[in-house]
Amino acid sequence: MNYKVILPHFEGPFDLILYFIRRDELDIYDIPIFKLTTDFLDYMKEMEKLNIELASEFILVAATLMRIKAKMLLPRKEIDEEGQEIDPRRELVQKLLDYKRYKAVVEDLRDLEQNRMERDKRGNVRNEMLKIAKEFSFESEMESLSLFKLLQVFQKVMQRLDDRQNRVQHTVISYPYTIRQQKQQLNEFFVSFKGKASFEHVFGICENRVQALFRFLAMLELVQERIMEIEIGKGHNNFMLYAAAS
Repeated sequence: MNYKVILPHFEGPFDLILYFIRRDELDIYDIPIFKLTTDFLDYMKEMEKLNIELASEFILVAATLMRIKAKMLLPRKEIDEEGQEIDPRRELVQKLLDYKRYKAVVEDLRDLEQNRMERDKRGNVRNEMLKIAKEFSFESEMESLSLFKLLQVFQKVMQRLDDRQNRVQHTVISYPYTIRQQKQQLNEFFVSFKGKASFEHVFGICENRVQALFRFLAMLELVQERIMEIEIGKGHNNFMLYAAAS
């Protein structure tokens, strides 16, 4: 009979290191790097004896362990900016902790996936819809009814409601001004000011922009009818309005 050696399967080098730590009940924050490196290299030798191709990650981690082991043997330890000795194992410990954390999350997700795969889909939906369709005498509508179609209809209703509430409304305001009225006011204005006034004074007493617009159109008509005259004064934008000589 041939003797067969079956090695446990590990997803990666960090998975193998965590296995050694659990097996020997080691402190992950104080790893005995000598024993860990020896066990790791022994595992790789067994893999080579069985003609199992080693992944590049195992070779990289093996080199890292040997490098840490060499640093641990040095008489002078590296120190940081604060003068504290730098533990060569610190980076390895941090990577192991991160790997352990991610692996726990992956295992939880795997359990959730397995739980979801074990559930059976509901297979009597079509029969129930056909039964309801027969009872309410509109088979075609109820048979083709689905949650997606209901959501589409609901979305359209909500969109119409939003459009109705946000509809732009235009308000038409009827101002109490006419060109004829403003022409009359200008004539009365010139009578009170003895037929002469500045442009700014005439328009400065307007109530709003609309009245000023009607007054300006009325002024142009009076000028065209030769009832009023415009004279350019000194300086910029200096105009004088006169009542035309009769």
